[in-house]
Amino acid sequence: MNQFPDNPYLLLTPGPLSTSKKVKAAMLRDWCTWDQDYNQLVQSIRSRLVTMASSKPDDYTTVLMQGSGTFSVESVIGSVIPKEGKLLVLANGAYGKRIAQIAEVLGIYSIVLDAGETKPVNVKQLEEVLKVDSSITHVAVVHVETTTGMMNPIADVARVAKQYGKTLILDAMSSFGGIPIDIAELDIDYLISSANKCIQGVPGFGFIIARKESLLKCKGLARSLSLDLYDQWETMEQGKGKWRYTSPTHTVRAFDQALQELEEEGGVTYRFERFTRNQQTLVAGMQRMGLQPLLPIELQSPIITSFLYPDSPVFSFDEFYARIKQEGFVIYPGKITAVATFRIGNIGDIHGPDIERLLQGIERQLFWKTT
Repeated sequence: MNQFPDNPYLLLTPGPLSTSKKVKAAMLRDWCTWDQDYNQLVQSIRSRLVTMASSKPDDYTTVLMQGSGTFSVESVIGSVIPKEGKLLVLANGAYGKRIAQIAEVLGIYSIVLDAGETKPVNVKQLEEVLKVDSSITHVAVVHVETTTGMMNPIADVARVAKQYGKTLILDAMSSFGGIPIDIAELDIDYLISSANKCIQGVPGFGFIIARKESLLKCKGLARSLSLDLYDQWETMEQGKGKWRYTSPTHTVRAFDQALQELEEEGGVTYRFERFTRNQQTLVAGMQRMGLQPLLPIELQSPIITSFLYPDSPVFSFDEFYARIKQEGFVIYPGKITAVATFRIGNIGDIHGPDIERLLQGIERQLFWKTT
């Protein structure tokens, strides 16, 4: 792969992210969307995703959906909730709120339980609401809220939602493939993720891993033509890997390579361990330099970490960003409203030596301490 020069910087973001040279090289071949070889590749990807997600793979299926991860979220919200349905959204950041915004735009009756940006979603409040409001049909929650890097207690959410017989939708955009999840054990109906997150592919499509029994009830419910989850699934089933509309062939091929690399690494458990080591090394090094994480360790995911701005009137994130980019890394601005933060991710083709180089680069750029 020497024909591919190294990127001038690594992406320490929640996605898109830095990918391997083999993933990039996989996109050099052109594919026909009607070709049997390509459709067999799609079927293989669908099958492997189900096996990765569920200890009962016969109960689930995978639907691939063109577009960014949000397209897949909107596909689920707009396709699985009937006109008389009611959605409860557990939110504690921008992506939970985005689910609620999608529901509002689509005219879906919904309520939002907002825990604020620095606390996990409130399972006790969820139970209190479900006790008194039997009209709620669906519950949606984000697993890792990348607004802060917080990991929500999805096992507790699932237990309560299923106790009251609700259909459960999990936005696992920034966690699937990097944090072990068994959707059969948790009794999750729909898991949503994207090609360019923990599996380390490139942008272009998302995917929904759905309980077949739940999905079969969704025929004719969609509020969109192109984002009709049931029709997309039915076409892929009947066409044996065929998409309804033009599929992102190069992205799909890159994703197949990324799945191979995940398997070669040892699977999700080993990737989770790498991400966790990266995150722990990052936080320890930042704290040595006086830069503190926003969240306590018990709420922190291994995906992305929010750091508080240093207490200095001369600190500027724009200057910090530019300096760190010169060191060979791209970081992320903060997203919460209550306090000034910036974020550093460690998913993608990022390893321990990369984090150590980042820390060395940051230490050279503590400009607010030298002025």
